[in-house]
Amino acid sequence: MRAFVTGGAGYIGSHVVRLLGEAGYDVLTFDNLSTGNDWAVLSGKLVVGDLADSLALEKALYEFKPDIVVHFAASIIVSESVKNPLKYYRNNLSNSINLLSAIRRAKIDKFIFSSTAAVYGIPDMIPVSENAPLAPINPYGTSKMATEMALRDLAVSDDEFDYVSLRYFNVAGAEEQGRIGQAYRESTHLITRALKAASGQIDKLQIFGTDYSTPDGTCIRDYIHVDDLADAHLHAVDYLLEGGHSDIFNCGYGKGFSVRQVIESVKRITGREFIVEEVSRREGDPPELVADASRIRRKLSWTPQRDDIDTIVRSAWDWEQKLRDRFR
Repeated sequence: MRAFVTGGAGYIGSHVVRLLGEAGYDVLTFDNLSTGNDWAVLSGKLVVGDLADSLALEKALYEFKPDIVVHFAASIIVSESVKNPLKYYRNNLSNSINLLSAIRRAKIDKFIFSSTAAVYGIPDMIPVSENAPLAPINPYGTSKMATEMALRDLAVSDDEFDYVSLRYFNVAGAEEQGRIGQAYRESTHLITRALKAASGQIDKLQIFGTDYSTPDGTCIRDYIHVDDLADAHLHAVDYLLEGGHSDIFNCGYGKGFSVRQVIESVKRITGREFIVEEVSRREGDPPELVADASRIRRKLSWTPQRDDIDTIVRSAWDWEQKLRDRFR
């Protein structure tokens, strides 16, 4: 079977590309390398191209003739989306529409979408289920929600088309073999920034808000190891190719860790102290965001293997050291 992966040179996409290749899929990655890296594509072939370039996209699809498309290519920095919303609607929504139009012209009818818990905004109930109201509070989340709406409407209008939307919670960690991991130029992820503080690459780590209604006053998030998330994608691909119908699944572990708990884990794993500065809240940060992931466990028989914050941090620390050596 053939899988066409957009954004497959990026952080999460590269882990899925690797796993698809290991599972025997013929994989083609389509990526403009704006945030991805060619060395991260460990399976199949890479075509450097942009989803806004309809001719290049359709050429790649018609020549490769995939059985399924897995769509990662997106802009993902929440703060940037607030400052530059049109970039996010252009890249995350318009380019997704370009892709959907191209795959239906090519008669490809199976689609996996990389979505986000940001579509929930600040949920009323924790853990949050897939049936919770969608109320994003930033252009990033809204652009992802809008694409989900387009997918829903396309599936209703087209009996042959089926999709799975995977709503990620906080993805972290790196491949356990240490070949790929997070390699953003300016990472905003808590675990990565804490590790950079531990290694001296940044002078301090900031905690945004310590007066939330949580046990230690800091925000709580559901962290999922990137390899477990990649495995969830493989289950979703198999589900659709075996005749499954359109559905939406949360991807998380169903339990959360506070900012302070993550910092404690980073110090424990690295054995290093670093400066932690407490600053005011960021606008729009939910006090707690934890997934109800029972549906994906039940319907796709997904069973995570790395449900432990120290395991996540340790793999990220090993990768961070290798990444620093790579670009020294």
